[in-house]
Amino acid sequence: MGYRSDIDGCMRIAAVDLGTVSSRLALARVRDGNIVELTKHSVITDMGRGVDAAGAFNTEAIDRVERACSRFADEVRAFGAEATCMTLTSAARDAANANELTGKLAALGFIPQVIPGEVEARLTFLGVAHDFPGERIAVADPGGGSTEIVVGSYLPEASTLDLEHVRSLDIGCRRLTDRFFTAIPPAAGELEAASGWAHEQFASYWSTFGEHPARLISVGGTVSTLVALEHELVPYDSAFVHLHDLALDEVEHQLARMRPLSVSGIADLKGMQPERAPMMLAGSVIIRELMRAGGYDVLTVSESSLLAGVVATVDEVLRGASPTTGWTPELARR
Repeated sequence: MGYRSDIDGCMRIAAVDLGTVSSRLALARVRDGNIVELTKHSVITDMGRGVDAAGAFNTEAIDRVERACSRFADEVRAFGAEATCMTLTSAARDAANANELTGKLAALGFIPQVIPGEVEARLTFLGVAHDFPGERIAVADPGGGSTEIVVGSYLPEASTLDLEHVRSLDIGCRRLTDRFFTAIPPAAGELEAASGWAHEQFASYWSTFGEHPARLISVGGTVSTLVALEHELVPYDSAFVHLHDLALDEVEHQLARMRPLSVSGIADLKGMQPERAPMMLAGSVIIRELMRAGGYDVLTVSESSLLAGVVATVDEVLRGASPTTGWTPELARR
């Protein structure tokens, strides 16, 4: 089947990313390799709850993801997507029974693909780096089960990624919460233990090369929520958050606010997405230690992410071009 476009020359592409914490849908209109319209829908499904300890998804998590994806399937059909790509990341890589979930997703009409951490990192870098063409940058994607970090440049004139270091670390807000916190607020010493472990993981990455890029960019729900908390964004304002700078002392400020609070207390903070509250303390620890270990006083928050990278990659495949990331997705076609 060839490349088909709508009346104004745009290709309609859908991308679904099933992360450890969030299930996300992007509906994009792409023309001549450029995303001209992108709408996103995110649901906190907490797919990775208990996976770090049990090595498997629990039934409730599978059901939550299946329900969210059933709604996504309806949205994809209503949108009229020419092609749909579905990716699963850290939790699915770790879960021995991931096939139970992927079978249910296939029954909904998707082609689920569990992608390696390095592919996840490349897709995220591609999605972010379009805003920083030719600039040497570090891009971090702290998720629920893993954190991907990439240093390199995007060279749009050659449609290539010049990547120096790509790493996927098994550190995320759900994993950290399950491994270190017996309750929220944590017991004495638990937050310090979590911080020390996170710092060690990130220090091992930053020590692998010499000069760090001048700019650190981070994506994901934790950093965007930290900006929302700092500026009390109600309702959430994606345009304000995108490319907004987040200072280390602002992260420290929000950690100090959350440290003595229960989950319900964190959920009540102005700018907090309540479903994210159980993992927000651990997520903020990860951001702080990422910045500390890398020597960054400020990072830039990007609303572009893996989904934007997937959309760009699907468009390349549909146009018959070689994927910039080196990864070729399997596509459900209309």
